[in-house]
Amino acid sequence: MTALRKTQIALTGAAPFVIRTERASDVVAREALLDACFGANRHMRTCQRLRDGRAPAEGFALSVVRQGRLVGTVRLWHVSAGRVQALVLGPLAVDPSCRKLGVGAALMKHALAAARARGHGAVLLLGDAPYYGRFGFSALNTGELSLPGPFERDRLLGLELREGALDGARGMIAPTGMAARQTRSPLSGKERKLAPRAA
Repeated sequence: MTALRKTQIALTGAAPFVIRTERASDVVAREALLDACFGANRHMRTCQRLRDGRAPAEGFALSVVRQGRLVGTVRLWHVSAGRVQALVLGPLAVDPSCRKLGVGAALMKHALAAARARGHGAVLLLGDAPYYGRFGFSALNTGELSLPGPFERDRLLGLELREGALDGARGMIAPTGMAARQTRSPLSGKERKLAPRAA
C-alpha cells in the first residue's frame, strides 16, 4: 500500500511527467482542464449523476503534472451494479498539448494497477471502445446494466480485474461512495454580523 502513495514518474522520450495523488491546490486547474476538454455543460452528462455529492474512492483522484502544470486528471468512484461492487472511471482528461506524450495511457495504466493492487474486482466507464479496448475494456459484461440517464449502450464498458467480478452485474448502476465534504466559503464581515447566533 505504501508503494502506491509514492510519486510515480512516467518518461516518454524527452517529456517527463509525474502522476500523483490530487492535491487541494489542483482543484482549480482540474476544473479548468475538464471544462476545456468536455465543455461547460459537462455537469449535465449522465455519468455525472454517479459523482454528484460523492467523494472519489480513496486514493483514486489522480493528477498528472508536467513542468509544474496540471495536464491530466482521472478519478474513480464506488458504485454498485446490482449485487456487484465496482469502480466507475471518469472523467479522464488530458491537456490537448500533451495528448501525443502518452499521458492518458500512463494515467489509465496507473489507475488500473492501483485498483488491482487494492483488491477491487471491476471497473466500469462510459467511453469509446476503440480507445479503452486497448486497456482491456469491452461491452461483454455490461449488456444488462443501465445508467441514470440517456447513454449509448455500446459505450458502456467494463473491465474485470478479477475473473468473474462482473458476473451477475445487472440493473441500474448506482453510486455507493462516501458523501463529499461540503466546503463553505468564509463569510464576509457583514455576513458574519448578520449570521444567526446560538442562544
